[in-house]
Amino acid sequence: MSEMESAAPKRAGGRSARRALRTARDFTMLPGLTRTLPLCEMMDGAQIERIDAASMDILETVGVQFRDEIALADWRAAGAKVKGERVFLDRGLVRDLIATIPSDFTYSARNPANNVRLGGSHSVFVPMTGAPYLRDLEDVRRNPTLDDLAMFHKLSHMLPALHSTAHHIVEPYDHPISHRHLRITYSSMKHSDKMFMGMTTSPKNAEDVLDMCAILFGEDFLETNPVTTGNCNGNSPLVWDETMLGAMRAFCRRNQPVLCSPFVLGGANTPASVPATVAQLNAEALSALAYTQVIRRGAPAIYGHYLSTVSMKSGAPMAGTPEISLMNFMIGQMARFYGVPWRTSNTLGGAKTFDAQAGYESATTLSATLHAGANYIGHSAGWNEAGMHCSVAKFIVDAEQCAMAYRMAEGPKWDDFDTALAAITDVGPGGHYLGHPHTQDNFQTAFFMPELFDNNSIEQWQAEGAKEITQRALEHARALLADYEEPRLDEAKNEALLDYIARREREIPAEDALNQEY
Repeated sequence: MSEMESAAPKRAGGRSARRALRTARDFTMLPGLTRTLPLCEMMDGAQIERIDAASMDILETVGVQFRDEIALADWRAAGAKVKGERVFLDRGLVRDLIATIPSDFTYSARNPANNVRLGGSHSVFVPMTGAPYLRDLEDVRRNPTLDDLAMFHKLSHMLPALHSTAHHIVEPYDHPISHRHLRITYSSMKHSDKMFMGMTTSPKNAEDVLDMCAILFGEDFLETNPVTTGNCNGNSPLVWDETMLGAMRAFCRRNQPVLCSPFVLGGANTPASVPATVAQLNAEALSALAYTQVIRRGAPAIYGHYLSTVSMKSGAPMAGTPEISLMNFMIGQMARFYGVPWRTSNTLGGAKTFDAQAGYESATTLSATLHAGANYIGHSAGWNEAGMHCSVAKFIVDAEQCAMAYRMAEGPKWDDFDTALAAITDVGPGGHYLGHPHTQDNFQTAFFMPELFDNNSIEQWQAEGAKEITQRALEHARALLADYEEPRLDEAKNEALLDYIARREREIPAEDALNQEY
């Protein structure tokens, strides 16, 4: 062997090692999505102004009920007309207030590599929340536990297209209601270093969550950096209650964003009309967005909503309907009209199992949310049975669907256009590209290759056990959990969090079935 040959670097491991490297799972979170897709603009300028005028008329002449003495006093001090619990908001006051909401901001995660920007063309995918049941790793529908919640937080941590662990993806029934917010928040903090949501089940619970965030990040850090998100649901039509408003104050006072989310059951608590429903929803969202700025000028806030339409046959909420997509397109235009980031719901299913209905409903909504330009894309994994359960199988497949949607929303990649064109000259008529160097260098990134969809021949599919999507997804979930590595908390912060939880659990009566305020 010559001196030159002996000095030449060797490729360690040979072909099998390179193959293993190519096929090894990568759990690195995708950066926050920057969309390049054209937006679906359903309304022209005159129609946007018509919705705006109708919403402002509702705020000025119908008014919004704020069932909270502190909020009513705040509105009087801000110059609004208040009669009983009803607040009549002048459009000039509303416009002045919402003008101070940041159009975009950056969430800070425990791991700075997982920070994400929100607003404008910047979007994030967030798992579902609030399921009272789950379909577990055996596809059995049952009550969830804290361990089940931890499982979903671990999966959220490992699935690259999910940018958050949310909070109570499923409800942990093995803990007292009055203590759950503490354990749920700790689970989000412990099992992942992505961003997370904060509980708003009562004003005091919200304060507990924010105290825990202050332990994790530092009180001064919260003053200038969003680290969590509160979800405040309105009671349509045109009501905001004391619990949500108190939680909203807790978040806004500490400069943490809230989703101002009317809860729409189209045709039941809104008119049986898409444009009129959007006008009502818009008025409800604007009233809450404006109140965030009464609490604290410049606090980040997100135009939110939950959308469903109601079956006139049964009264049940429906998912994936054309009207939901139309409303998403319209609401996106309204949020951009006001210059505020906005939230929608994603991959919603009404099916009772992870079947074709669940897939069609979810895919329809996912496509609409991207073309509508949504920023905070909630309920992005697991939602089925109208939110009554979170399915492990659907959670896994939804997350891969979000990864596929992410790739589509990035748009075409032009960086290797010239070298790819050169391959056409190299191959020429009648050839193939499989062995070409450009293909070898780019095959993994040029075209998305789903792990969970089966595209093999029927003979190969049968030889491998004829596994359908639910079985494949559950096997994938087990494999992920077997590979999970906890992103360990700083020990001093971990001890401080556990001490805080222990103290609050001593202070809050475990038998108290309601999340109390004190």
